[in-house]
Amino acid sequence: MEKAANGAILQRDKKKYAIVARVPMGIITPENLENMAKVARKYNTPAIKITSGQRIAFIGLNPEDIDNAWQDLGMGIGPAEGPCIHYVQACPGSTWCKFGQQDSLGLAKKLEMLYVGKANSIPAKTKIGISGCKLNCAESYLRDFGAFGSGKGWSIIAGGNSGGRPRIGDVIAEDLSEEQALEFFRKCLEVYARLANGKERMPNLIRRIGIEEFRKAVSQ
Repeated sequence: MEKAANGAILQRDKKKYAIVARVPMGIITPENLENMAKVARKYNTPAIKITSGQRIAFIGLNPEDIDNAWQDLGMGIGPAEGPCIHYVQACPGSTWCKFGQQDSLGLAKKLEMLYVGKANSIPAKTKIGISGCKLNCAESYLRDFGAFGSGKGWSIIAGGNSGGRPRIGDVIAEDLSEEQALEFFRKCLEVYARLANGKERMPNLIRRIGIEEFRKAVSQ
């Protein structure tokens, strides 16, 4: 889709634009909500959409209002297209959920700060899901990379996709500490960048080379 300035995305009518506000881990404060409502009313936004990546899209903006809307929102741009890590999705984890066994919000926040919106060598759009237990409420098995917690630590998943060619991801490491999980994610992203053909998505890379070959490359 055609873009305007500041990451705005041209909509179906070819006249109006949408902007996607970055909402790390899907956590929104009362002040955020109040300000979003003010922005939507000020610019006559016909729809506010919660995206699949736990972000907020303001749909139907006039092109001349985009810069001012961003300024009034005071929120970062949530990458919605292009080769980068678009978001890190997370469940409440051990912070709030009675089933949580690991701090999914804490791990997700660190990954968000390290990778989302940063210039890097990610070959294609990439999504991460972090779940605090084996119930996987953050859809960790359906993301390019994911993790879920247990009483022994973090399990890392690679190669998931819920799109047109769905694929259940594979567990490639288990019982990691948070520090080990962060280092493992770093290695996974480096290997992905090295082995991908052009703008090849992570699940397509796994289909091509096999999960064992990817696991072997990460462990080297």
